[in-house]
Amino acid sequence: MVSSSLLALFVPTFFFVSATPGMCMTLAMTLGMTIGVRRALWMMLGELLGVGLISVLAVVGVAAVMLNYPTVFTVFKWVGGVYLFYLGFQMWLSKGKMAIPQEGLQPKETGARELMVQGFVTAVANPKGWAFCISLLPPFISADLPVIPQLIILVSIILIIEFICLNIYAAGGRTLRHFLQKSGNVRVMNRIAGSLMMGVGIWLAFG
Repeated sequence: MVSSSLLALFVPTFFFVSATPGMCMTLAMTLGMTIGVRRALWMMLGELLGVGLISVLAVVGVAAVMLNYPTVFTVFKWVGGVYLFYLGFQMWLSKGKMAIPQEGLQPKETGARELMVQGFVTAVANPKGWAFCISLLPPFISADLPVIPQLIILVSIILIIEFICLNIYAAGGRTLRHFLQKSGNVRVMNRIAGSLMMGVGIWLAFG
């Protein structure tokens, strides 16, 4: 088990870091704006799987090894960044499955698997996420107690906090969409969402 004093420090620390605007939160806001919070849950599931994987590997030490081989990250980051940039560019042109449809047209459905991949790649391809987990998690693991129960508790807290923050950003994107829809300019909404998505792609590739 994890002591209550450690949890009292761990929870606000991770909440502050998770709530800070970043690639995953920007992606959540963008999808909340274009496909809605409910559909964005699939992206969140992929992102949470990525964050959970990073958290576990950080504790067992694999993350430290991965960070010593930046070529792996470079390839992964560029592939993921180009993919997200392409999606954003399509949205900017009001094309593609994720673009907000013009009035009177049926929206194109984005597959759950595609959304999960977006979230997973964005989480796992971010070296800062790995570095953060390496610096944050191990100090909260006591060598005098069984590691697995502690890891389950801490990772569960991380995923819950991350899920809450993702939903807050996605809801913000949905609110922004409702506000912009009053003007009836779908193209403007697609260009805002597309610019955000392209920004996440560039951030992922060059960050």
